Amino acid sequence: MMRYLPLLFVLTACGPLVQIGAGKAPPNSLLMIEAAAKPAASPTALAMTLTVELPQTPAMMQTLRLPVRTSDSEIRYLEAASWAEAPSRQFQRLLSDTLAARGMAILDRSQAATRPVASLSGTLRDFTLDVRSAPKVVVRYEAQLSKPGQPTPVALRRFEMTEPVSSQQPADVAAALGRAANRLAEELADWTSASLDAANP
Repeated sequence: MMRYLPLLFVLTACGPLVQIGAGKAPPNSLLMIEAAAKPAASPTALAMTLTVELPQTPAMMQTLRLPVRTSDSEIRYLEAASWAEAPSRQFQRLLSDTLAARGMAILDRSQAATRPVASLSGTLRDFTLDVRSAPKVVVRYEAQLSKPGQPTPVALRRFEMTEPVSSQQPADVAAALGRAANRLAEELADWTSASLDAANP
């Protein structure tokens, strides 16, 4: 049976991510996800420029550990599982690559001289393993599409994908999360394109 580690306190106020009480040796491998779709190489029309903001996350996910929902009132961490980079940043990059594969130009807000047509932001509510019943991974993202200078969002939507897992080994759980995240990103890309078309008739 897979063992889970108790929830650890996390400091994220400044500097690198720090885990209090993490005294064990570092893992032999680190977990990653990436977009299945590859960004388009052809030029993109300025009407489809977009920024993808770093998702907000609940406290349980502000760590490199992989949260496990073991009951309705308890979160633990999967033993020996550690992300190579914060899940929020990996998810942001996966969304960006998926949208770019649809022909959208994804701009870096800190570097781009071009003003984006819209901005995608949101909260990554779940990026977890859920073992309360049949084991599965859950990816839940609450998205908001906004246009610069407009106080009211263009569109709001919650996306959720699940994927069953037959093994609770870290690499297998990460692979399942990657598949669920990619399916969510494809659905979000359809929604983003349709929302931008509706907002720019």
